[in-house]
Amino acid sequence: MPGTPIGRVVAIALRPARSADMCEVSEARVAADGCLDGDHSRSAKRGVTLLSAPQWAEVVAQLGFDLPWHSRRANVLIDVPALGGYVGKTLRIGEVELQVNGITYPCAHIEELHPGLGPALTGDRGGVYAKILNDGMVRVGDAVEAEVDL
Repeated sequence: MPGTPIGRVVAIALRPARSADMCEVSEARVAADGCLDGDHSRSAKRGVTLLSAPQWAEVVAQLGFDLPWHSRRANVLIDVPALGGYVGKTLRIGEVELQVNGITYPCAHIEELHPGLGPALTGDRGGVYAKILNDGMVRVGDAVEAEVDL
């Protein structure tokens, strides 16, 4: 059953190694209980990280300088106003279903990379992490749908 449309994928980025720079791609293959193909390994619970484009714009405005969205080190940028309300829900991005498991809080490494970024990522502005439920592809422009509450 289709879910409720909530947005679209704006961008996708991979981190090929633990401290490596993020690389933007137009699509990525994903594996159930895994991560995006070519991304640094994560646990199944944290297979993919999602970031809200509008909230990222707020963060950059607060900081007063421009940073690429993947400075947050998230995988998928989506044009959804906020993501915290989707914790515990299933999202579908294109052909892939994700179980949103929690809010992603910034680590000390973020502050080392960009002073001021950690404190600017309050609440759910740092995005969410999700478990990948099925194999498939995620592409820039894919629709994002939320499960329908019955």
